Amino acid sequence: MEFDTAQIMTAGETMVAAASAFVVSYAFSILGAIVLIIAGFIVAGVVERSLAKALGRMRSFDQTLCRFLSKTARYAVLILVGVTVLAQFGVQTASILAALGAAGLAIGLALQGTLQNVAAGIMLLVLKPFRVGEYVDAGGTAGTIVEIGLFATELKAIDGLYVLAPNSELWNKSVINYSRNKERRNDLVIGIGYDDDIDLAQETMMSLAQNDERVLAEPEPATFVSELGDNAVNVTLRYWTATPDWWQTRLDLTKAAKKAFDEKGISIPFPQRDLHLITAAAEVKTTAA
Repeated sequence: MEFDTAQIMTAGETMVAAASAFVVSYAFSILGAIVLIIAGFIVAGVVERSLAKALGRMRSFDQTLCRFLSKTARYAVLILVGVTVLAQFGVQTASILAALGAAGLAIGLALQGTLQNVAAGIMLLVLKPFRVGEYVDAGGTAGTIVEIGLFATELKAIDGLYVLAPNSELWNKSVINYSRNKERRNDLVIGIGYDDDIDLAQETMMSLAQNDERVLAEPEPATFVSELGDNAVNVTLRYWTATPDWWQTRLDLTKAAKKAFDEKGISIPFPQRDLHLITAAAEVKTTAA
């Protein structure tokens, strides 16, 4: 098969002319797109660093949330740059934005539970119902906070177990924070016998509180009879301590109260139950026989 040299040259010239026309037509668009991309990455980096630096100056602002917001700002700038670049080549950006919105909606529906955890994580980081190192109980999930992430929170249970709780579960429950307030109150209740001296028991418990440096003088400790129980008279010692001292103070005062009561002859009765045996009916049957 023979090729016509003239035809080949003509086709080549046509292709070169078409390529030249394309380059001339879109040269400025391509150059503008390159400039936009470079400038977009620079601006995105500046926005990310500036936002991270500004939020980092706020001591109460969590670092995890700071990184999340700065990264989000960076990607938002890059998406805007991408849409602008496509517009340089005559692409209808309205359809692209609509497609992105539809894709975002589909992803949101597919990851509904995950996004709930992210939203809850942001709220936890902003409102700070608990911080790292605090002991909390949220709807039965209890432990010391190890790390607050965007998706889940790590806790260390009182027995040393590792607990990973979804943020949405913690956010939707009432949170009891045992470490947030600087001071905590405790009611130490000890039952004494009905024949024992109530005033002596109260004086003994008050003396223990006043001699313990961990018990705060203000609010002032107090003792009172809280209940007349089935087996004992319950005497209560109410006192306040610094939160870190609460548990050990309770243990020490309980032990000290038992020893002091033993020394002063104040009894701590065991649970008792009186049994009354009715034998009258048995005696009547025996007499009839």
